[in-house]
Amino acid sequence: MNPEELKYHKEHTWVKVTGKKATIGITNYAQDQLGDIVYIDLPEVGIAVEANSEFAEIESTKTTSSVISPVSGTVVEVNENLSETPETINEDPYGKGWAAIIELDDTSEIDNLMDLSDYEKYVEEESK
Repeated sequence: MNPEELKYHKEHTWVKVTGKKATIGITNYAQDQLGDIVYIDLPEVGIAVEANSEFAEIESTKTTSSVISPVSGTVVEVNENLSETPETINEDPYGKGWAAIIELDDTSEIDNLMDLSDYEKYVEEESK
């Protein structure tokens, strides 16, 4: 997955939309800030999630952090591999480190998210 194809949320999650489905994960910046990820509590398949609300939780050697959904919808798939190898998020946050796939309630929510250049500016401002 190419980060330029993705949309970004201010809570450092990314989304890739294919039709009415959105694959979601955390950004490279987020995994870098967290450090070594040791556990992820993934959502249950079938639950409804709201944009801007927690849908998963990540534990690292430094802290525990909420994963905020950038979009609303129903979880249709979770990345079960992360239960065994959560460090995949550190190694490949935009590829094998995805967290969940959501069937979108409203595809127009994507328009509220940042593209890569806007996200990079946002991270730069936040880091000051």
